Order: sequence, then structure tokens, then C-alpha cells
Amino acid sequence: MTIDAERAPAEFRYWARITDPRVQRMRRLIRRVARFDPQPDEELVRNFAAAYYQADPVAEAFVDEVYLGDLGPKAGRAMLDQALTHGIDAVPDAPRSLVRLFEGFDTAPPWLDQDLVDLGARVFRRWGTSVFSFATTSTLEMYSESSIAKPLSYTGGYAGERAHKRQLETVRFWIDVSDAGGLAPGARGRQTAMRVRIMHVFIRRKLMQRPEWDLNAWGVPISVGDATLTLMAGSVVPGLALWSLGYQTTIREIEATMHFWRYVGHLLGVQPDWYPTDFKEGAQLMFAAMVKRANTAGTDGAELVESYLPAFAPKPGTSWRKRLRDEINYRIQIGYTAVWLPPTTYAKHAMPQRFPWILHPIAQAPLIFAWETLRRTLPGIDNLTDRVQCRRREAWYRHEVGDRHSEFRPIEEFRR
Repeated sequence: MTIDAERAPAEFRYWARITDPRVQRMRRLIRRVARFDPQPDEELVRNFAAAYYQADPVAEAFVDEVYLGDLGPKAGRAMLDQALTHGIDAVPDAPRSLVRLFEGFDTAPPWLDQDLVDLGARVFRRWGTSVFSFATTSTLEMYSESSIAKPLSYTGGYAGERAHKRQLETVRFWIDVSDAGGLAPGARGRQTAMRVRIMHVFIRRKLMQRPEWDLNAWGVPISVGDATLTLMAGSVVPGLALWSLGYQTTIREIEATMHFWRYVGHLLGVQPDWYPTDFKEGAQLMFAAMVKRANTAGTDGAELVESYLPAFAPKPGTSWRKRLRDEINYRIQIGYTAVWLPPTTYAKHAMPQRFPWILHPIAQAPLIFAWETLRRTLPGIDNLTDRVQCRRREAWYRHEVGDRHSEFRPIEEFRR
């Protein structure tokens, strides 16, 4: 889709707020600390705003021709699975839209540096389960934005009883794509990325059919604009924020995670040519994202925020061992959320009591910092850390989901 540099959603408030004295004070403070100006140039901001009207026309063409055409969703799913497992050449009489989809999917973009992708995935693994809690908590703050909150609220995916299932599908996605070799041809992470990509098409189509979807105010659902912020939330933001837990992530490593998530985004159909290429540009994009906020999601956003922590509470009918583990994990999640969610946001929502659980992440920070110091100093510790964190995050996920599998299959649900 061609970017219209003159178009911006009505709720993209950047230009109305950038001259606010409070914003400019914050800008000066960041400039003193970071030693660069966090305010991006106008071209980046215009492209960012216009990207709220960008989606994924290549994947949408495939869905239109196959899933919603004469072949139907069952045949479309079978074709997709065949192409993901054995390659596009293994699909007999593949529709042109599927061929085009996999031409882009299987072709490495010219900017790709595989060594950086591997390093970025390794850094993401090193953050272990802490990044799961942080990434979700940072999203809670953005639930004030209608373009983010409304798709989740209207589909019911992150509120009420379904919140836990959807959260864990996201965790499964993070694990799959960041596993060593997870993005190689035929690997699980690469397959997961394509399934999520197709799932997004169905969700977007369903939401665009709703009369209450405000295209002029919010842009298209699951836009390139918001999706790019999600990629930043897996790289720049945790790279800085997890220092609060003792993780010693360097600027070079943050830039590697940016490159890793850029490639994941490419596989997901999120391919802006203005994607930040270094730490400074990433920080500037996040500054623009913070300034442009409209805070209009209202009760829909509040419901999403308030559904997050109860999703981890122990469920009735479970064994005493699982219930004990769930109780501990629930308190841990309260602690993480209490540390990272701004106090004003925490206070204005119906949230569990923060104390004493907020002490848990604070108490573990010196231990993580000490281990990180050993990792950076002694040969072999980095590899050991990678193995341990891989086991820990898989065990954490398996405890939460039991024997269930994440399939990323919204087709039946969204054809009703």
C-alpha cells in the first residue's frame, strides 16, 4: 500500500502536543541524559502517522482469492500448511496469490544481516520470562489508545475469561520466533509468523465491517503503525527497562534485537521502509508514539488493563500443586506490573494491592545483575545462560497451558 504522507488519523495528536511545555521539558531532560535529541524529524513522523492506513495487501489478496473464494478456508489452510512445511513448489496448482505471498516470505530482504538476527534472538532469549511480563505490562499502558484497545475489545481476545489464552498465544509466538534457528525455512517460528499474519488479515477484515470502527480517527485495525510499535516493544523498550531488574543489555545488543524484530515484522507483513535502523532512531520513534497519544479508549481500555492480572489467578478445580504454583506466579505478575506500570495508571484502575509483591522484582535485581556480570566476564557463562533461559521459559509456558496447543486459527470464529 502506498503511503499517503498527508493523511493521519484524527487521534494522532503529535502535532497538537509537541509544543506543549511539558513535552518540551521532557525532551530537554532526555536530551541531557541520552545525549541526542529524542524529537524525530518531520518525515519520520509523517510516515509513522500515514502508516496507520497501511496493512498487508499481499496477504489480504491471498485470503480473498483462497479462504474467501471458491476454495474455502479448509483448502486454504491445507495449502498454507503444505507451503510452510515443504515449500511453495510442493503445492500443486498453487494460486497466484499464494505464490506471490511466498515469494516475498521466502526472499531475504536486502537489509537482512543474519548474524544480527541471531544475536537479537539470543538477547531476547536471555531476558527469559521477565520480558514476557514486561512486554505485556508495557502494552497495558497503551490500552488507553483506541487503535490498540478497540481491536482487542471488539474481538474479546484480551478481556474476561479469554484473556489468559490470548496472552499465552502471544508468549508462544515470542518463544517460537526467538528460538535458535526458529526463523529458518520450515522452522516452527517461521511457520507461526505466517499463521499470525493470516490471522491478522481475518481480524482486520472483521473489524472493518463493524459500523463502530472509526477509520478516520484510528486508521485500519492492526495497522503497520501500531505493529511497528509492537516490534519496538520487543527491542528498544525492554532493552532499556530490564536494566531495572539487573539485565545488562548494551546498545549494540538493543540494536541487534531491533534487527531481529524487524525481520520478524517482515515475515508478518510489517515492512515499513522507515523502520528505525539504530538505537537513536528507535528511541525517537518511541518519543513520537508517546507524544501522539490521545487517551480515548475509555472503558474498553480499562477492561483490558483490569483483565490482565486476574487471568493469572488460580482456577478452581486444579490440583494443589498447580494451585500453589499459580498462586506464586500470580503474585509475581502483580509485582512486575506494579514496578513497570506507571503509578498513575495503576492507581486509576481496579488492580490488586501492590505491596508486598512489588518487592519481588526489586529483590531479585541484585542477583540478576551479579549473574549478568559473570556472564559478561567469564567464558561459557553466556552459553549456559542461554540454555537455562530457554528451558525456563518453555517450562513456564507449559505450566500455564498444560497440554493445549496454540494454533492461531481465527477463521471459523471470524466467519460467523
